[in-house]
Amino acid sequence: MELCPLLVAIFIIFVLQLIGEALQKYFDLAIPGPVIGLILMLFMLMVTKSKIHLDIVALRKNIITTSENLLKYLSLLFVPIGVGVIMHLQLLETQLLRILLVIVLGTVCTMIFTAAVFSKTSKKRHDE
Repeated sequence: MELCPLLVAIFIIFVLQLIGEALQKYFDLAIPGPVIGLILMLFMLMVTKSKIHLDIVALRKNIITTSENLLKYLSLLFVPIGVGVIMHLQLLETQLLRILLVIVLGTVCTMIFTAAVFSKTSKKRHDE
């Protein structure tokens, strides 16, 4: 019986997220479980990058394709957040200045960090 590659890839993604959640709960980490699962998936994809076996290469390709297809629908996950914002609009109005400050500082810090990482990685590629 042949398993559907899409289902196998989604199963692996969910198992890695479950492992991330379990590690987060067990070690009481400040990092969310899904982020830990993504880091585990990154390591798994890096380890399987070398062409060890044809089945592993096919599985890796299926996981990447499935992840890209799931990302197409990522915007749907913002609908519940939008509803939550509307439900707590009065609370947001009282904390508006703090919220805007966090958004601006977070954006600036992210841009600086991204520029620094890009600068470091582009220098390494240029030197090679």
